[in-house]
Amino acid sequence: MAGKVNQALSEQTAKLWHTTNIYMHPKIHEYAERMVAKFPGNLKSVCFVNSGSEANDLAMLMARMHTGNQDILSLRNCYHGMSPYTMGLTAHSTWRFPLPGVNNGLVHVMNPDPYQGIWGGSNCRDSPVQTTRECQCREGCQAGDAYYKELEETFKYSLPRGKVAAMFAESIQGVGGTVQFPKGYLKRAAALVRANGGLFVADEVQTGFGRTGEHFWGFEGHDYVPDIVTMAKGIGNGFPLAAVVTTPEIAASLGQALHFNTYGGNPMASAVGIAVLDVIEEEQLQRNSLDVGTYLLKGLAELQQCFDIVGDVRGKGLMIGVELVGNREKRTPLATPHVLDIWEKCKDLGVLFGRGGLHGNVLSLRPPLCLCTEDVEFTLETLEAAFKFHMSKSPRSWRNSQRT
Repeated sequence: MAGKVNQALSEQTAKLWHTTNIYMHPKIHEYAERMVAKFPGNLKSVCFVNSGSEANDLAMLMARMHTGNQDILSLRNCYHGMSPYTMGLTAHSTWRFPLPGVNNGLVHVMNPDPYQGIWGGSNCRDSPVQTTRECQCREGCQAGDAYYKELEETFKYSLPRGKVAAMFAESIQGVGGTVQFPKGYLKRAAALVRANGGLFVADEVQTGFGRTGEHFWGFEGHDYVPDIVTMAKGIGNGFPLAAVVTTPEIAASLGQALHFNTYGGNPMASAVGIAVLDVIEEEQLQRNSLDVGTYLLKGLAELQQCFDIVGDVRGKGLMIGVELVGNREKRTPLATPHVLDIWEKCKDLGVLFGRGGLHGNVLSLRPPLCLCTEDVEFTLETLEAAFKFHMSKSPRSWRNSQRT
């Protein structure tokens, strides 16, 4: 990927580095057409910005301008940015600061987490690996029903006349620890929001561009079409680029006032964005994400059977989380010093992981979409060695050091 993207950037900088989108230039229009072609329904208008925080910030503005309503819902444990506007939307205390006004018109609702939440079971998630919690579901999802009822309670008691401007949701929570929701929850939530005058916003900053494998966008795995979609990170393969995609009617709401972004959609960013889409298609990276990601998930599930500290393995494609616990039955987070020992050991052995979740005890696996099975084997071997290293210090944290 890097070669083609670098070449596209180099060729564009040799022609034109920058002009704002006040002035028409062909790259931004070419990229806009390529981008909206990836979306279903009437999601045919795109505004380019520079980061995920900017994208969600703009989506909040669009929703309030279009609906005339003020209140916006988000899920506890979510992360949607660090600007003062989006910090209030974020419901993850690690990333919140005591600034005045950040919470105005923002309501955080119960997070439908099948592993750590109040309700959950072994058939809740759209994932090759399920939780170890017992589940009595035969048709539908009882946990999903219970979480949805809690959302209904929020509309009944916490919103003025039940009206709302929008609800934001990541298709899979990223910073929160790769949390997946019960099947059908987001589809029902979107319908409830719309019935009460609001828009539903899908945050695809981490899950977009084929990362979940089966679909190009994470929301497609939830069987609904949002009103607004925000994206960043993988969109530019490291180049500062982000976007908001919505319907022409919602986009027209920005005409009520002036809105401008100096660098959004600049010629260099547009050239890079086009090249990224080309490479994803040409190298079939979405399919690779599904195949290699599923292989990795199943290997991690084997490690879960060998080490008691692995409480949960979850995800889709190459959007994967491994939750480390101190007590598997109680699902208590593994103490930070132990997590850091494992984390540092993996680094010393040559594999870098992120850490997510409120307690930082979830290993976040977001590798490049070009990952191959040889990389997966090395990753699994590294994790096994790191877990054994931990086992030598804490013998109770393992069952059998041999993978099946």
